[in-house]
Amino acid sequence: MTRIAGGLWRKVIAVQVYGANTGVGKTIASTLIGAHFSRRKGPNRWNVNYIKPVSTGPSQEADDRYVNKYAKCRTTTLFQYAEAVSPHIAAEKARSVPSDDHVLAGLSKQLELDAQQTSHSPDVMGFSLVETAGGVLSPGPSGTPQADLFRPLRLPVILVGDHRLGGISATISSCESLRMRGYDVDAVICFKDEKQYGNAEYLQGRFDRMGISTCTLPWIPNLEGCNELDEETAMRDYYDATCQTDALNELADCVIDKHFTRLQDLESLAKRTRQAIWHPFTQHSQIRTDDEILVFDSAHGDHFQVKHTPISIANSDNEKVAPVLYPAFDGSASWWTQGLGHGNSKLSLEAAYAAGRYGHVMFAGATHKPAVELAERLLRGLENPRLRKVFYTDDGSTGVEVGIKMGLRATCKRYGWDGSTEDIGVIGLKGSYHGDTIGAMEASEPSVYNKKVDWYRGRGYWFDYPQVKLRHGRWAVEAPTGMEEAFGPPQYFDELEDVFDIPTRNSSTRYEAYIRKTIDNLIFNQGRKFGALIMEPVLMGAGGMIFVDPLFQRCLVDVVRSYNFSPRSTSPTSLEGSLDWSGLPVVFDEVFVGLNRLGRFSAATFLQVHPDISVHAKLLTGGLLPLAVTCASNSIFEAFLSNSKSDALLHGHSYTAHAMGCHIADQSLEMMDQIKSGMDWQAYQADWTLHQAYVPGAGGLSSGKTQERTSIWSMWSKETVMHLSKLAQVDYVISLGSVLVVSLKDSSGSGYTSNAAIGLRDNMLYNLQREPFGIHSRVLGNVLYLMASMNSRPSHLAAVERVLLGKLD
Repeated sequence: MTRIAGGLWRKVIAVQVYGANTGVGKTIASTLIGAHFSRRKGPNRWNVNYIKPVSTGPSQEADDRYVNKYAKCRTTTLFQYAEAVSPHIAAEKARSVPSDDHVLAGLSKQLELDAQQTSHSPDVMGFSLVETAGGVLSPGPSGTPQADLFRPLRLPVILVGDHRLGGISATISSCESLRMRGYDVDAVICFKDEKQYGNAEYLQGRFDRMGISTCTLPWIPNLEGCNELDEETAMRDYYDATCQTDALNELADCVIDKHFTRLQDLESLAKRTRQAIWHPFTQHSQIRTDDEILVFDSAHGDHFQVKHTPISIANSDNEKVAPVLYPAFDGSASWWTQGLGHGNSKLSLEAAYAAGRYGHVMFAGATHKPAVELAERLLRGLENPRLRKVFYTDDGSTGVEVGIKMGLRATCKRYGWDGSTEDIGVIGLKGSYHGDTIGAMEASEPSVYNKKVDWYRGRGYWFDYPQVKLRHGRWAVEAPTGMEEAFGPPQYFDELEDVFDIPTRNSSTRYEAYIRKTIDNLIFNQGRKFGALIMEPVLMGAGGMIFVDPLFQRCLVDVVRSYNFSPRSTSPTSLEGSLDWSGLPVVFDEVFVGLNRLGRFSAATFLQVHPDISVHAKLLTGGLLPLAVTCASNSIFEAFLSNSKSDALLHGHSYTAHAMGCHIADQSLEMMDQIKSGMDWQAYQADWTLHQAYVPGAGGLSSGKTQERTSIWSMWSKETVMHLSKLAQVDYVISLGSVLVVSLKDSSGSGYTSNAAIGLRDNMLYNLQREPFGIHSRVLGNVLYLMASMNSRPSHLAAVERVLLGKLD
């Protein structure tokens, strides 16, 4: 579960005690810390609570009893198992295995109760101590390593080092495991052992250089041969003497200082941002207060941890005890990049591996394994027999720009044109947008994104087209207003897969005639020249999440490939079945829609088309690092071959094919392949599969026909999508793969400048009264869209759907 608030309160300091191993003295350290805060002198009285989320062994020997006995503080154990073994074994033997969500929810609830105890007393501060079991990566009840299990709370850590032989390595490794997962290690405790291994001294020097405080505590009394009374006396004397030492005072001061420093940083970040940052896609004159800038403390899974603002805190269930942070679903998938969840520990580990092995190495005239393996995986996954080469760039916009360069060069070389002296454009679609670099901008029609960019001219022709929209529970294919004669009347379909049934749709002749007539006019009457066809297959993102009729896109490709764009050319068209490009090179911008965003590795398969050039980015690295690829056919590649270097594709980046990005991308795509065959995706697909119910027959019930699992589906429930399409304030809905689009009615008109969706966006983000989490989303004019990660859970998306419906119903 990530739909819980991060463990940060103004009046409660919550810390988590991890050990470098089992048997290192975590409970002793916890008792000392608890005893110190229970007796701590100063302006505030401390309300101390000890929490053991998971405990194994006899209840009479449980750690919470021990801590209560010597620290004199309130103690709680959430899950107690009788057998003294690892939690995953103890839970399985007890036949009581709580889910990670259940454990997290229980701990979060207990911390909230601790916060309530201090809410009405101005001179009381809370201190909650959460002690884990075993080592940092020891499994919880479900088998999930504890550092992953508790990560959504991201409590600051006090790490108890291992005093034994070999403990230096174990302690350093534990600290690195925590930091790799995004934990802040506030301090390391080392017990001064009697065997003179020197662990404490070595670790202190090591962690001092890392800016992590260390606390060396006196060795635990030797209780060998003591009876129960002597043992209790010895330990009580030890705790009484040690809990008020300078070392414990310094440790406590460090934890307190870091708590308030964290609060101060969160409070100041928005103001400092306004002073130092120029934000993308932002009219800064409209930002009037610091609270209009969201402050993210961290992110995990599908959710950000967002600092409360006066609006969100006023709309929460319990303002007085609310934490500083609240979870917000990442509804834009962080600008369409998020694929495997924020804070994914596997990706973090793979990034560290690649950074440690390679750092960054140059790529021109060289190679490395991650780049080659990723290229091979992409070419296999795209299942496009035309594509044979992969060119690496840094982001989607530059990837598209490279694709345009490739297409134009191939066309000009074949047709004998000089692109430096002739005006050669592209063919595309209205409403398209391919990126913010100037070359990618030139490939789109004038729009709010580019018309005020001084160098922008716009080079091409952009077709209008029918759009697909779900209204009142039926899928409609509608022509643009005024173009009904060219495209025909609206067509209606009961199921989305029928829209994609290209072979049986009956509009292809009409579409092809319109496209051919338009190109004839451009070529013969206007004397225009074109070097490539470029478009986003199926769904155009930045243009407003426009669902283009897939049949129209297919017809456009077919006409372009069969058209003679240069009458003087003797071979404008390739032979049937050839892998050479014909007519014009076809460039598919799959930066947004590719790599499983719409439920398929390549969105080109929806159109049953093999493009000559294909650009991919956003989901490529699972949402961790920028990286893009432009895949091309051999016929495109060969257009750059000659005896002169000046004819080569002279394009590159300092970080071209950076090893970290390539390795993470390769691992991300492998993880996505595993997810696609998992139970969650099967559940999503089954929800969108038609099942004809049993119907009464002469002999009783006759079995109805059951459809095989559909290949056109969404991660958003069919019931919710249909319900949304019938709401009075909703114009239409689109749902495909991980994307959900809701277009709101706006009497003033639609488009990017519309403000119709802003109110809904803000209501979902700040109004937390129905659900304990917000939804962060981006809007495109009157269109609000949401995206899931590839590994989003059905139950989590159902909660998001409830919030959305609650705001619209």
